[in-house]
Amino acid sequence: MADGIVDADASDVDKEAVVIRINMKQGWEAVIGMEIHAQLATKTKIFCGCSVETGGEPNSNTCPTCLGLPGALPVLNRRVIELGTRAALALGLEVQETSIFARKNYFYPDLPKGYQISQYDKPFSANGHLTIMTAERDEHGRAEEWRPMTIHVQRMHLEEDAGKNVHEGLPEVDKYSYIDLNRAGTPLGEIVTSPDFRTSWQAYDYVNHVRRVLQWVGASDADMEKGNLRCEANVSVRKVGETGFRNKVELKNLNSVRFMQRAIEFEIERQIAAHEAGEAVNQETRLWDEKNNCTRVMRSKEDAHDYRYFPEPDLQPLVVSSEFIEQVRREMPELPDAMRDRFMEVYGLSFADASQIVSDKHLAEYFETTARFTANPRSSANWILGELTRELNNSGKPISESLLTAEDLAELIKTVEAGKINNNQAKEVLAEMFATGNSAPEVIANKGFEQVSDADAIGKIVDEVIAASQANVEAYRAGNEKLFGFFVGQVMKASQGKANPKVVNEILKAKL
Repeated sequence: MADGIVDADASDVDKEAVVIRINMKQGWEAVIGMEIHAQLATKTKIFCGCSVETGGEPNSNTCPTCLGLPGALPVLNRRVIELGTRAALALGLEVQETSIFARKNYFYPDLPKGYQISQYDKPFSANGHLTIMTAERDEHGRAEEWRPMTIHVQRMHLEEDAGKNVHEGLPEVDKYSYIDLNRAGTPLGEIVTSPDFRTSWQAYDYVNHVRRVLQWVGASDADMEKGNLRCEANVSVRKVGETGFRNKVELKNLNSVRFMQRAIEFEIERQIAAHEAGEAVNQETRLWDEKNNCTRVMRSKEDAHDYRYFPEPDLQPLVVSSEFIEQVRREMPELPDAMRDRFMEVYGLSFADASQIVSDKHLAEYFETTARFTANPRSSANWILGELTRELNNSGKPISESLLTAEDLAELIKTVEAGKINNNQAKEVLAEMFATGNSAPEVIANKGFEQVSDADAIGKIVDEVIAASQANVEAYRAGNEKLFGFFVGQVMKASQGKANPKVVNEILKAKL
């Protein structure tokens, strides 16, 4: 093993020992708190009318306000408050009647004002309790038994994003860095938990839960690849039984949930090794180096007093009425965990199937529509999680872009249940429907898949097969029951796959 990663060729016993050592080595435990910066899904920035679109010409979506020019004043975007309230309620937070924006003072090249407008001692929302489902994983990352875990979410405050430093992909890169301020002023909700996590997988499940919930209620796109959601982990270790905290390390550059999990694992191992060797663990910010699978020092970690917070003089205190909060609450959709539990109770789905279906809001809606049209939720779930999911994965498309509608899938399922085509034919029909958007009857007709269920017609074929296979008939009647499959195959071959297998089996059993 190197850097806290299990060797691929290690024995199963060794792997088990490694996993145990990672999670709790010689009486040590990890203490992990999470910070998530979620970009709220507005069209314009938090304090000005500039677009939040990215990918355009550098520094093109800017104005005197987000450039920090003298005399430019911030004006709060109302849509930020609406989406912030949605996010807070979905995460179990209490929206505060009064919150105050503050100046967070620090100097970086991508922060032209020399301060960030954020919130400090009076945040937008606070004191949340969020229950998630989490599971420990084996050495391959496969989830074992799922169980609930309640997280204390300390706060979600509102703030503006900084710009972006560009260090590569431009001429003279070895000599210069570049600043793109298109992101400056983008609205963020910063979600901060208590140090409640003890394993990297708990943090992994938490971040995935938050991403899904924010997307579900429309508060954020939460796309980590686009930078619309960024997470940071505060990691320390201590001896089991200790109640105090040792120096923590903040992990940054975590641009995927999997990288975050690996970075936390590495940092736990690094800190335990340092403490056992009598070395200091400094309070610092470290970057995840995905190329070398390790963390490395970025800078010393600041404390709150280093930022010299003080109330933003150009913004009034933000007052959110209880009537406004209740209006937003009424407009909220059913949350995914509640929908999962309902699917289990009403439709009889397993926890695993219901959880997979509600992993995506569009998929959940697709399932419920299909189940309504088929009146068979179990079969609907099987087709969606099986063949349809396979087609989606192969195409790289989300369910929202599928040409195969829920209504058309329901029609296909009912066609199978009516015995008009068999399962193998239905899989081929589904693939064609997915690729073209054509209906089940159209594809079935084009492929000539209409199944024959007429007992007389199938009986004639069975008679012909039996007459041509007398030796096998005698062997079957003498006790070789394995030959039954041979007869089924011959009938299906003679019917060009169109004979109803159920009817074929019934007639063969009667005549053999």
